[in-house]
Amino acid sequence: YLASEPGGRHVRLRKKGKTASLTFKVGRGAHREEREVKLSPKQFAALWPGTAGRRLRKLRYEIPWRNLMIEIDVYRGKHSGLVVAEVEFPDLATCREFKPPRWFGREVTSQNRYSNVRLANE
Repeated sequence: YLASEPGGRHVRLRKKGKTASLTFKVGRGAHREEREVKLSPKQFAALWPGTAGRRLRKLRYEIPWRNLMIEIDVYRGKHSGLVVAEVEFPDLATCREFKPPRWFGREVTSQNRYSNVRLANE
């Protein structure tokens, strides 16, 4: 993370394969807005040092499920052993109607200690 504020505004830098992006996030819990900007390798390299001490290492698996995408994050490094499933919904109604598969563990959306920004800043 490049920056984060207590009010739930964050700026994240991410590299996934050969694709790099800068994401602006506003909000918390089940309702957040995100704006993403693609970056060139040179832009990413220039911004990367600004994330020192606020980085996460994880493997992400994507599982299509009932017209949605489940993202399974398997954390590495200092958070090794933590596994979290996340689903992003197209709208609030879909979120409210969602019934998780049986293999999901307990709900942690509202638990700040599992937020990526908090994990990155530990």
